[in-house]
Amino acid sequence: MTNENFFAALQGSYADCSERTFLNLPGKRKISYMEMDALSAKYAGALHQLGAKPGDRIVVQVEKSPENVALYLGAMRIGLIYVPLNTAYTAAEIDYFLGDAAPKVFICSPEKLAELTPVAQQQDVSLVLTLGSKGDGTLFDATSAAAAFDGVAERRKNDLAVILYTSGTTGRSKGAMLTHENLSSNAKTLSTLWGFSQDDVLLHALPIFHIHGLFVALHTAMLNACEILFLPKLDIAELRRQLPKASVLMGVPTFYTRLLGEKDFGKADCTNMRLFISGSAPLTIETFNAFEARTGHRILERYGMSEAGMIASNPLNGERLAGTVGFALPGIAVRVAGDSEAPGEIEVKGPNICAGYWKKLDKTEEAFTEDGWFRTGDVGMLDKEGRLTLVGRDKDLIIAGGFNIYPIEIEQVLDAIPGVVESAVIGVPHPDMGEGVAAVIVADEHGPDDAALTDALTPLAKFKRPRKFFRLDALPRNTMGKVQKQALREQFKDAFTAPC
Repeated sequence: MTNENFFAALQGSYADCSERTFLNLPGKRKISYMEMDALSAKYAGALHQLGAKPGDRIVVQVEKSPENVALYLGAMRIGLIYVPLNTAYTAAEIDYFLGDAAPKVFICSPEKLAELTPVAQQQDVSLVLTLGSKGDGTLFDATSAAAAFDGVAERRKNDLAVILYTSGTTGRSKGAMLTHENLSSNAKTLSTLWGFSQDDVLLHALPIFHIHGLFVALHTAMLNACEILFLPKLDIAELRRQLPKASVLMGVPTFYTRLLGEKDFGKADCTNMRLFISGSAPLTIETFNAFEARTGHRILERYGMSEAGMIASNPLNGERLAGTVGFALPGIAVRVAGDSEAPGEIEVKGPNICAGYWKKLDKTEEAFTEDGWFRTGDVGMLDKEGRLTLVGRDKDLIIAGGFNIYPIEIEQVLDAIPGVVESAVIGVPHPDMGEGVAAVIVADEHGPDDAALTDALTPLAKFKRPRKFFRLDALPRNTMGKVQKQALREQFKDAFTAPC
């Protein structure tokens, strides 16, 4: 029987060209596919020697590095369930994740070892290691006492490969259980859909504790034995320096707004580029249009989530419409609940959908319809051609005086006003209407006053227009660039209820 461990597919993709560069750390070093394969075998061997076995969880909170990539590949190689955590999580948050995931191994950064070891011990985690260089408690040292694991553990397609914890903005984080089939089906589909080949060079400045940087970017590149320009984080000056060497950039909208913030950025920076991809947060129509005007490239926006990988994408060849996320990926079905002519919750079915939420049967049951479709929690619309447009998150829906209001419609008007950099529209408690509509604005030095904002919104129905405007220097965002509307709702919760 064929081994369905997704690592076997990745390894097979570079078997005939293992001397090719895999990770290029500009100005530092290059790591070939052969070297990465050997390093992953060393880490796999060390973990195996320490008693980790297929199905065990390994929780990892470390900074982005080639060693981090090798650890991920090594864990998958021996059949462990990899659980990456945001590097910004605090000890209290780590305590929750370790208690929930119940891992065999916890790996953290060397500087956090002293703080997090007691946390791990409290949750009965027997192995606490770091991913540092030589020294006590490092996985690196453990490799010297163990033989490399050169094989690939047998896994079936429905075996778990990864648990990805959701951001938890509306409650405790849930662990989405991703199988080897989930990873494999998505990566192979995207590789074909986006026209990847061995000639591509991917510019990678995303974090790798998230589905975008870890799966969408790395998996797709590895299936084609592509070279990856591997940047530790988003540094816009370094991104520009490396851009002429790349053919593909995967980024969040912040990448593109910051590039556009460079006054001399333009076509000369994009001489070898064939594809700019954006995801993880909505791309504004203004950014889409400004980027095309400056570079001649139309950004390809796609749509996905932790529980489902990629769901929809604008076409590689064909019309990419600003403000839409394109069509359902091949093999994936998308529908909108309720009246097809109105916005509704997006529901999805396909081999990309997670197996449910770790140790949360009730949440898993809530997440699926009676006929087996996954409820995304996102609200959208499908046109007659099947093109999907996102309207917002279900939790972001505003109900004022019994009317449903979708913030994105108002935000698109506000963002188009000269002087407005970006906006976020929220609903907060209102003594009469239930919820009142408020707009939070980030503006430049020429930003409009409240009267000008109100005038610009007159094409919208009166019940949709914000009754209050607030100004911030920047909108709060998570590490993937998504605006944290819950934080804004909390900040401005008394906007309509506090005494004058």
